[in-house]
Amino acid sequence: MAAKNNGMHSHIAVDDEECQSSGSKIQPVNATPGKGTQNWNGDENKKQSLTLSEILGLNELSSSEVWRASIGELLGTAVLVFMLDTIVISTLESDIKMPNLVLSVLAAVIITILLLAVHPVSGGHINPIISFSAALVGIISMSRAIIYIIAQCLGGVLGALALKAVVSSTIEQNFSLGGCTLTVIAPGPNGPVTVGLETAQAFWLEIFCSFIFLFASIWMAYDHRQAKQLGIVLVFAIVGVVLGLLVFISTSVTAKKGYAGAGMNPARCIGPAIVRGGHLWDGHWVFWAGPAIACFAFYLYTKIIPSQHHKSKAYDHDVYNVFKVMFGVKNM
Repeated sequence: MAAKNNGMHSHIAVDDEECQSSGSKIQPVNATPGKGTQNWNGDENKKQSLTLSEILGLNELSSSEVWRASIGELLGTAVLVFMLDTIVISTLESDIKMPNLVLSVLAAVIITILLLAVHPVSGGHINPIISFSAALVGIISMSRAIIYIIAQCLGGVLGALALKAVVSSTIEQNFSLGGCTLTVIAPGPNGPVTVGLETAQAFWLEIFCSFIFLFASIWMAYDHRQAKQLGIVLVFAIVGVVLGLLVFISTSVTAKKGYAGAGMNPARCIGPAIVRGGHLWDGHWVFWAGPAIACFAFYLYTKIIPSQHHKSKAYDHDVYNVFKVMFGVKNM
């Protein structure tokens, strides 16, 4: 997310200095005015306190700019679901010895490209984990995050519908539209049997993988210093590679037929579940609860580490500020 000192914005990475000097920088979508933000010496500007409505960004619920930006999230997620699920089906159907390795590499490439494509429009989230985590940390408002997450889930459904329209019913049934699964029904010696991963194992794996995703890649985008130094392309490439590695690790460490690996993107999981239904709903809550817990754990991490190492821009929407205003806690 990128943000300027005088305003809150939805970008995942900071605009690079060359674009700023050339005057051709893409203007991000404005959100709640940044009152009470921090300067980069670590001192907090003494400005009037924000109201709860301003911290939550309720004005953005009626902002046409935010809703128009969410179209980028919707289409980006739709393309992501269509392409990723197509890759899942094609790699599993082929005779490749290590389909999960091929899947991970292709997923990393696809995710990087889509993040770069959507970034100028909405900041390049295409994942409820990123939007929710950014809201907790304070980079965007909770209202904007809700709008984005709704758009992402709708995009997931559109992507699954598009995939269903181009594959045969046999492939749809055999591969569950490439959706997020814990178990599948497989033929056994005495009739159909359920094979896959236990719900508890999948739940913990979802938490761990989602937290590693935030810790190892997204933090580079939140930190304006690293984002500027590395550049948007490299930051998004790292995000894609980390996600690809986590997909490979989660499918390799379990080695369970029927388990599709850590979802790490609830919008990608809910699309095929709504369109295909059936066993895709079995344990579906894991793909939401696990990432949500990881987002809160990552937020706690950002509060525990030394403040000089927490340099993402603009904290007005930090969830801690919400509770301070709600319970009337004054700044010390």
